[in-house]
Amino acid sequence: MIDLSKNTDFLNTQNDQRQTPLHLAVITNQADVCQRLLVSGCDPTLVDDSGDTPLHIACRHGNLLCFSVLTQNCQTEHLHTVMAACNYHGQNCLHLASVQGFLSLVENMVDLGADINSKEQRNGRSALHLAVDQQNLSLVKLLLKKGADPNLLTSGGHTPFHLTYGRDGDDIRKELYSLTHPDLRELPDSEEDDSEAEDDESDEEVRVENA
Repeated sequence: MIDLSKNTDFLNTQNDQRQTPLHLAVITNQADVCQRLLVSGCDPTLVDDSGDTPLHIACRHGNLLCFSVLTQNCQTEHLHTVMAACNYHGQNCLHLASVQGFLSLVENMVDLGADINSKEQRNGRSALHLAVDQQNLSLVKLLLKKGADPNLLTSGGHTPFHLTYGRDGDDIRKELYSLTHPDLRELPDSEEDDSEAEDDESDEEVRVENA
C-alpha cells in the first residue's frame, strides 16, 4: 500500500485525531514503517489534534529509533521547522524530551541545531528550567555543557537558579550558583531590603564554598 501510494496525498490522510500514518508508525514504534513512509513522501510537518508532529511524539516517548529515522530522512528545512515548532501546549521537541529526561534525545537535537534556549510559549521556561523543575542533575549538566543560558528568565522573571529554592538537595543549586549573575540570584518578588539581601548573599557564598 505504501509503495502504491508513493508521493500521493493518500500517505498524508489524517484520522479523526488528525494523525497521519507517520504519527501512527511512531506511536506503535515501527521505525521501519517510518522509513518507508518518509521515503515515499509522507509529510513530517503535519500535526495531530494536540499540535504534535511525529517527531514531537518520538521525543515525548523517548523513541530513539523513530527519532533517528525521522531526523535522518527529513530535509534540513523540514527538520529545523519541526524541531522549532510548538504544539498546542506551547512545547517544542526539546522541551518534551527535557521534561521526560531523555538525555540522548536532548543531546542529539542540540547537535542537529535545535535552539537550546528556546522557551515554552505558556510560561517562558527553557529546557534548563525544565531540567531543574524535574531535579535532573545529569540533564542540567548536559544542557550547561551544550551552552544553555543560566541567566534566561521565564515570563515570571525566574532564572533556573530561582527554581532551586525550596527543593531538597543542593547539587543543582551548587551547579547553577556560580553561573548565575549575582543580580539574578535573589527571587524577583523578594521583600528583603538591600542589606538583608547582601547578608543572605554572603551566607549563600559561604554555604556553597564550604559544601
